[in-house]
Formats: sequence, C-alpha cells, structure tokens
Amino acid sequence: MFLTGRQSEILEIAKVEGRVLVEELAVRFSVTPQTIRKDLNDLCEGRALTRVHGGAIFPSGTENVKYEARRSIAAPEKQAIGRAAAALIPNNTSLFINIGTTTEAVGEALLDHHELMVITNNINVANRLRIFPSIEVVIAGGVVRGSDGGIVGEAAVDFIKQFKVDYAVIGASAIDHDGALLDYDFREVKVAQAIMANARNVILVSDSTKFDRNAPVRIGHLSQVDTFITDRCPLTSIHAICAEHDVRLIETARDIAEE
Repeated sequence: MFLTGRQSEILEIAKVEGRVLVEELAVRFSVTPQTIRKDLNDLCEGRALTRVHGGAIFPSGTENVKYEARRSIAAPEKQAIGRAAAALIPNNTSLFINIGTTTEAVGEALLDHHELMVITNNINVANRLRIFPSIEVVIAGGVVRGSDGGIVGEAAVDFIKQFKVDYAVIGASAIDHDGALLDYDFREVKVAQAIMANARNVILVSDSTKFDRNAPVRIGHLSQVDTFITDRCPLTSIHAICAEHDVRLIETARDIAEE
C-alpha cells in the first residue's frame, strides 16, 4: 500500500509505542481528528494497524509489544481493573500473581491489604510488594526474561506446583472471539497453566485492546476462570461464554458509567 509521509510516521509511532490515539495524533500533526481517523482507516484497511476504540494498535501475531510500550497502553483502564481485582481479594489469603502489566496493576492495588502471601513469577510485582511487612512475597525460580522481568521455564512451573492457593491473578496477551486465552511465549504459558491448575479461584484481568490482538500460543479458555475483569467487553460471544460457564464478568468502565 502507498503511505503518505504522515501515515508512515503514524505507523512508526505505533511500532514503538504499541498504540496510537486519534486525539493525540491530531495534536501532534496539527490536523483534525477526522483526518487522523481517515489515516488510521487507510492503515487498517491495508492491515498495517488494527483499529481499536479511540485509535489503533500495531498488530503482531508472533511477538509481543515491548514492555514499556505495554505499560502505557490503556494505563488508566489497567489501574481500574487492578482496583476491581484487589477488591475481590480479602486479607489473610494466599494468591498467585502472574506476568503482565495488568497483573502488576493488581499488585499495586493490593498495597493496603494485610497478611497476604503472594507467590509470583513477576520480578516487578515482587520488588514492589517486598517492602510491605504485612505482605509475604515468595518468588519463583527459573529463567528471568530480560525484556520484562518475567520468570519462565520448567523450573518456574515446578516451583508453582508446590502450592495450592486461594486466588490466582492471570493475564493474557490476546483473547479470541471463541474465548481462547492466548500468549506469545510458550514458556510463559506453561507457568500460567500451572498457576490456574493450583488456585481455588482464578481471576483473569485484561483490558479491551486484547480483543483486537492475536497471539500464537494457547493458555486455556475463558470457561476455566472464575472471574473476568476488563474495562469493557464489546463481544457478544464473550458475554455468552461467561453466561454459559458461570464466569463472573466485571466491566469497570460500565461500573463507572453507572455510578
């Protein structure tokens, strides 16, 4: 496809940051939002980007967006999801927290909790929680992924299998319309599967951009979780799966709108 100079620059921004927003691009290029929407529509029609609410994301079927970019994508939504998940977790309990920027938001929201035992394969979560005396942090052993501080591999799987906890907080890099939970690194997926198998209650946390992404490795299925927390769920198929399998669906944006 032929790209204008502005469209080429938009594409490069999306590659670096993972996501572009209409309003921000309009200010950056000093054009109207309508002009940016046309640029994004052209890029999406050429399959260079994938359209999402308010902007577009850079699609990748085999490799995840870089960690710092992932942290900035839907950051306010992730914070709201984190607070909603933390509200479901009582004091005096044990839980797994898996790799991911949304699961890190859950960890951040747990700082006021007491007498928690947190088992994690996420160095960022462990480092944030370790200074709080009311939270005992247990960290998995294994290969540390330099890109995001995730601990993956068979050693981490074996470590996780030693525990049976009250709650598990997991994320996914993509959620398919049929309810499949997907990720990029098969080593990470094996740890996530062990976490799900060794928790009494599984909480899936994921912002709505994950409905627009693809990833090659299957973690499991939405029907295997107890609670799914997202900012909004636009897919009727996902609503139907949650209803059929008694999965509690919490949409934080809807809850805020109804207050």
